[in-house]
Parts: sequence; structure tokens; C-alpha cells
Amino acid sequence: MFTVEIKRILIVLFGAVLNAVSLNLFLIEANVYASGFTGVAQLLTSILNDFAGIPVSTGILLFLLNIPVAILGWLKVGRGFTVYSAISVAFTTLFLELIPVQQLSGDIILNAVFGGVIGGMGVGITLKWGASTGGLDIVAMVLSRMKDRPIGIYFLILNSAIIAIAGLLYEPENALYTLLTLYVTTRVIDAVHTRHEKLTAMIITSKAADLEKAIHGHMVRGITTLPARGAFTQQDKNMLVMVITRYELYDLQHIIQEVDPQAFTNIVQTTGIFGFFRKDD
Repeated sequence: MFTVEIKRILIVLFGAVLNAVSLNLFLIEANVYASGFTGVAQLLTSILNDFAGIPVSTGILLFLLNIPVAILGWLKVGRGFTVYSAISVAFTTLFLELIPVQQLSGDIILNAVFGGVIGGMGVGITLKWGASTGGLDIVAMVLSRMKDRPIGIYFLILNSAIIAIAGLLYEPENALYTLLTLYVTTRVIDAVHTRHEKLTAMIITSKAADLEKAIHGHMVRGITTLPARGAFTQQDKNMLVMVITRYELYDLQHIIQEVDPQAFTNIVQTTGIFGFFRKDD
């Protein structure tokens, strides 16, 4: 278990490096903006530097914006998830300060695309290992639980505001290039992890009772257990069906691996739910 946690921290640090590289080497000098709180911090930095003459780094603003969010996440989302998200934010801030801000290419399209790809990889692998890059991920999770609306709505609202402000304050083309970056980032995250807020897990196992107990010990989720039989082996098994959020996927994977490494699990996108689905701890 200790080895798994060390590996998890190293992956989160690697994601932080990728996020910092995306900003400092591609997006910042091109005035192209990332998504979420990172984009907000980047935009505030540009406004303060260009219009108020106040020199402040993106990393420092990103860290300050995430302090109240970390407190909210600790109270409403979960301590483990929040701790790893805080580690991601802290080291992203550190790497933003250590990596020099410079422009590798004068082509704004190359900056927008490569910044989006590298940033999307950073966010994707961070999510895949049970953390987030903080900021809007946590805020959207809390709002989604309160209002029971898709998380994507809140991402759309904030990112639309970033695009609009970038277009008004700077060249209108910057808004279009920001849109390109956001699209590329989302596609890369989809490829590395998933942006779907709810997922259905179908687990075929011969250790249903042990797996049910282990899942209920870590997650407050309902499970439907159905009888199943292997068509080739004719061996009797059970199929556990449950709906989870994308943030719980990492924990579920490791629970299954520990209890029944031979289990077959199919994860599919859930487009809608009717009936009870737990929103609060």
C-alpha cells in the first residue's frame, strides 16, 4: 500500500510538471488561456501586469485561488481526494516559479495546440490516479451535488467567461485560440482518463461478498448483485453493478485489484440517472 501511495504522489508531481510546462513554455507568452482556475489565474496575471502594472506570477495567484477551494473540498468532497489535489496545486505553483517563462515558437497555433495537449496530459493522468488539479474540479463537484446538475455545465460557464474576457481585453483572435486550446485539452483528457461525471461499473467476480464488503468499506454507493455464468467455463459467478462518479474510479480500481485480481470489469459512460443517487456524505 505504501508503494502505491508513493507512486500516486509521483504521478501527481509529474502531472504538475506537465501543467507548468504547458503554461510557461506555450500559453502564457502567447496570451492563450487554459481552462478552469488555471486559466483564471493566468488571465488575472495578464490583467494585473498589462493594465495595473502589478507584477505577479500565475503560480502565486493559482495557489491563492485554491486555498478557499481546498477548505471547501476538505469539508464537502473528501479528505483523501483533497489532500492529493492540494499536493498537485502546490507543486504546480512551485514548478511555475522554477520553470522560466519563454516562448518556444512564435506560431500562436502551435502554442495553443501543444499547450493544450501537454496540459490535457497533466490533468488526465492526475485524474486517473485519484486526484485533481484543484480549483474548478472541486467547486463543480460541490455544486453538482447541491443542484444535481452535470459538472460540465460549470466548466462551460467559467471557460466561456475566460474566452469572452480574453477576446475583449486582447485580440479577438486570442479568444478563438483559447477555444482551440480548451478543445484540445478536453480531447486529450478524454483519451487519458474521462470527463464523464458519472460512470457505470459492471464487475464479474467469483468473490462477490468480499468485494461488496470492501467497496462499502470505502465508498457509500449502492450495489446491485446479479447471478452470472461464464459461457465457456460454465462457472457460476456474480455481476456487481454500481454507478460512481469519475473521481471514485481510481479507488474502485484498487479495491477490485486487492480483493479479486481475476475480476472482469467494464466501465461505461452514464448519460443519465433516474431515482436515488447519493450526492452528500
